[in-house]
Amino acid sequence: MIKATLFDFNGVLVDDEAVHLRAFRDVLATRNVSLTDAEYTERYLGFDDFGAFAAILRDRGLPATDAVVRALIEEKVPLYMRAILTELRVFEGAAELVRRRAATGTVGIVSGALHHEIEHCLGVMKVRELVAFIVSAEDTRACKPDPEGYRLGISKLVSQARAVVVEDSVAGVVAAKAAGLRCVAVTHSYPRAVLLDAGADHVTDTLFELTDEVMEGA
Repeated sequence: MIKATLFDFNGVLVDDEAVHLRAFRDVLATRNVSLTDAEYTERYLGFDDFGAFAAILRDRGLPATDAVVRALIEEKVPLYMRAILTELRVFEGAAELVRRRAATGTVGIVSGALHHEIEHCLGVMKVRELVAFIVSAEDTRACKPDPEGYRLGISKLVSQARAVVVEDSVAGVVAAKAAGLRCVAVTHSYPRAVLLDAGADHVTDTLFELTDEVMEGA
């Protein structure tokens, strides 16, 4: 039996990709850089803020030094935090799924979001006390699809504990599989075929379909 569950956050438990995209656009607009819906979904969704800003700038032939990217992140943080105070949407079944998996074993978050963003949203969901640990953007040197975050998550589990990952993005699925983990995905951000092609072990359309049997591959 799989005892631990590692959840991605944005796009899996909370539906805030539109808020992130708007904040990216507002910051980039001050540099005369545009970003379309299609570009964000196809190229940058699943990255952490540092990885996304750096990739956007490089793709446009612009400087993407650490200092430049971190300045953009600092500008984006208050825009995102103000928006989610009134616009945060939690996916149906998210809190219930976290509670059910926490009753079975350890629950962790492995996300490219910033730590304070995750803490705030878990508080809104009223499940913060059920989450044993958070691996956020500040904890890793490389964002998904690099498996570093999931490998760090594994290191926080009790020795020999098995884990299943819940993801919504291609980058997240690739990262989970590269870390040697079972990965189930929901079609909140990408179509079923795309997630299966990325390597997901099972794909559902809603969180309600993620029964323990599906999660554990029984």
